[in-house]
Amino acid sequence: MGDSDCEGLFGALPIPEPLAAKAAGAAVTRVRWPNRLQMEMRPVDLESLLPQDHRARVVWGYVVQQDLSDLYRRIKVVEGGVGRSAIAPEILLSLWLYATLEAVGSARALARLCEAHDAYRWLCGGVSVNHHSLSDFRTGCGEFLDQLLTRNVAALLSCGAVSMVRVAQDGMRVRAHAGGSSFRRKTRLIDYLAQARAQVAALKREVAEDPDATQRRQQAAHERAVREREQRIAQALARLPQLEKIKQANGHPPEQARVSTTDAQASVMKMADGGFRPAYNAQLATDTQTQVIVGVDVTTSGSDKGQLAPMVEQIRQRYGSPPEQMLVDGGFAKLADIDAVAPHTTVYAPPPKPQDAQRDPHVCRPSDSPAVAQWRVRMGTPEAKPIYQQRASTAECVNALARNRGLTRFNVCGLDKAKSVLLWFALAHNLMRIVELAPSMLGPHVGA
Repeated sequence: MGDSDCEGLFGALPIPEPLAAKAAGAAVTRVRWPNRLQMEMRPVDLESLLPQDHRARVVWGYVVQQDLSDLYRRIKVVEGGVGRSAIAPEILLSLWLYATLEAVGSARALARLCEAHDAYRWLCGGVSVNHHSLSDFRTGCGEFLDQLLTRNVAALLSCGAVSMVRVAQDGMRVRAHAGGSSFRRKTRLIDYLAQARAQVAALKREVAEDPDATQRRQQAAHERAVREREQRIAQALARLPQLEKIKQANGHPPEQARVSTTDAQASVMKMADGGFRPAYNAQLATDTQTQVIVGVDVTTSGSDKGQLAPMVEQIRQRYGSPPEQMLVDGGFAKLADIDAVAPHTTVYAPPPKPQDAQRDPHVCRPSDSPAVAQWRVRMGTPEAKPIYQQRASTAECVNALARNRGLTRFNVCGLDKAKSVLLWFALAHNLMRIVELAPSMLGPHVGA
């Protein structure tokens, strides 16, 4: 290419200011310009990338102290056998705990960070991970996560770091993965199910008759997608009678009940901003003295009524004894629950305001049971006010921390998977409390 060709190609481009000044004979401004072709050698090991007090080291120190035998029993690859070596469960567990603390909730985003971010690279230690393995691990070990939460809190109880005298419970509605447009009524669901079954049968015939292997694989994948859609629609139809009863109990025609075709267990709930969207009700029970989460649950009910007694029973099953006192807001004040937990737990919850403005809500009524009557009188005493004030400073703070760490939407479908995600948040939160309450549980080599 000649000079005339270059002038014709680049002649319209503006001349950089230093070159223009040089061409005019003026003094040239001296700057340091990037040179991206310069070769560099950086002999750096992963261990030297993070300071000794980095949070990733704290997470790893916690993980290596845990009993992961249940996770190791799931690994089928053994020494001397065939197959690719599995990723150590310690790596996957520490990656998701650290990602949860850093408000990273996507398996794909986490996989990218494992290649580009020093803290995640340090946790991987040279082991490559992919988003499929990360996603499967996050939602596939819910039972282990539940047991790990119990073991951690039990260890704090045994060393006296947690007393669990007073426990505050609160629920927060978390947006579900299902879209609002995925909800259908019964007649439409039946039509969709028939269409899906007909499509599955047609695809099976095509796979059997097509001699081309590549097309058979593509059609098999298409058939699997249609079959999974058929299963989701069948699950939606199976849950429909439950929602029809709820509609009828609320005074609405049961025909108005709708179920999502993508996540049958998601329910339309009233959110904090006043809007209605598909969501799950995430329940957290927290020790008021230490802000350690001691109980976790996810429900499909948009109301907190009826959630008190199951949480008290869950805590009893986890740690052998129920809490002495439960602090909940007015949405939990179901009289049947107060009667159920009264023999072993004292409830602090504001009584609902009576319709008659002249009636004192703290005066027992003729229809009240002895436990409910004691609850009403108790909430009117001066001693109850400072005790109940601990609920907001505990439950609301823990909920806010979970929101800040990304608990604004469940990017998974199904109640079990949603609970697994909530358990990750509970474990990550408790890990930071362990740093303050019992750093010895993180190992002597970790600088908290």
